[in-house]
Amino acid sequence: MGFNLASDRFWSEPTLDQELRRVFDICNGCRRCYALCPSFNTLFQRLDDERVDGEAEKLGEGDLQVVGEECYQCKLCYNHCPYTPPHRWAIDFPRLMLRQKVVQSKREGVSLQDKILGRPDLIGRIACTIAPLFNRLVRPRWSRRLMESFLGIHRDWPLPDYASEPLDRWFRREGARAAAAVAAPLAKVVLFPTCSVNYTDVAVGQAAVRVLVKNRIEVAMEYPRCCGMPALDGGDLQAALEAARTNVRVLGERVMAGFDVVVPGPTCSYVLKQEYPALLEDETSRQVSAHTFDLSEYLMRLHGEGRLNLEFSRSPGTVAYHLPCHLKAQNIGFKSRDLMELTGARVHLIEKCSAVDGTWGMKAQHHDLSLKWAKPLLDAVESAKPDIVATDCPLSALRIFQGTGRRPVHPVQVLHRAYGL
Repeated sequence: MGFNLASDRFWSEPTLDQELRRVFDICNGCRRCYALCPSFNTLFQRLDDERVDGEAEKLGEGDLQVVGEECYQCKLCYNHCPYTPPHRWAIDFPRLMLRQKVVQSKREGVSLQDKILGRPDLIGRIACTIAPLFNRLVRPRWSRRLMESFLGIHRDWPLPDYASEPLDRWFRREGARAAAAVAAPLAKVVLFPTCSVNYTDVAVGQAAVRVLVKNRIEVAMEYPRCCGMPALDGGDLQAALEAARTNVRVLGERVMAGFDVVVPGPTCSYVLKQEYPALLEDETSRQVSAHTFDLSEYLMRLHGEGRLNLEFSRSPGTVAYHLPCHLKAQNIGFKSRDLMELTGARVHLIEKCSAVDGTWGMKAQHHDLSLKWAKPLLDAVESAKPDIVATDCPLSALRIFQGTGRRPVHPVQVLHRAYGL
């Protein structure tokens, strides 16, 4: 199901208003997504108000607006909904909320906050150039207050440290040499590292390369630019389309050369799989989608084929594993949990949302609500009392650190340690 960007009906505000009320009326009769996220709770509260009395036609413009603002694009309602395509009602709540956002942005313009937060790759390149100075400058409370005033990032949101050597530079210097030394490779992949892994979580990318090489996989790396999801979340459709076209062109050439695309971040892998074909609606984006795998998904695929190296020298102990929403939305099962269990780890699975999802949870206007919805996750991590906390999502990792003081690792780092690399 595409975005229908060329259709006048997509951009028509009266048509959008009609579609919002149609979908909200169906949601009101179902209520299966109650307590799934703030959007649905607010929607049902507004529908239950006496002035509305359950009739979506009576919802005010402000009611429609707040439901859209509280949607943080976790995507879980799509898999939860019994009326998604090909059902005749064709409900796609997350894409409808995105449509509402981009139509609003076309009318009002993209906010400065969303323009800046929509380019984490640009921020990353600048920050890494002056990493030690940048990391010191953004720590003091006066700096965080300024950041909250001008960028809208809440002063209590835990900022990551930027690396002096981004992953793509490390790969050119060291990783590519190790990848090229693989004798008789079983397969070849191109690693799309994500903004977080390239600029702040470099150790995750290094672990990914080493684990893939240990499993006799030829590794290349391509990082043309951010996947575009932060821009899309902010309603900056043109920036998202530019990102999609650039990445699909580069990754598409690799796919045509026989590479699979491996992504160590669930949001970015979701975007490559689901959003690019919907945005671009061309054969190259569909080919990239078909050959894109989450990192743990790819490694478990090797295991299913009997090709994963199982010679682990260390047991990780007990792992509290947070399953990110954007992995659940991919319907691929519990690949990271299963992967870590192969090492002998005892994995406690936590299926609770971190309520960050892109830039939503770090914004000052949503921060407190985000923390409220993340509390079940934080409580579950605390009660598990694990040796290690793990999650595939870098933003969820920051939220867990904020709420518990524990720094999660990526599942591939658990594997990396178990191999003794």
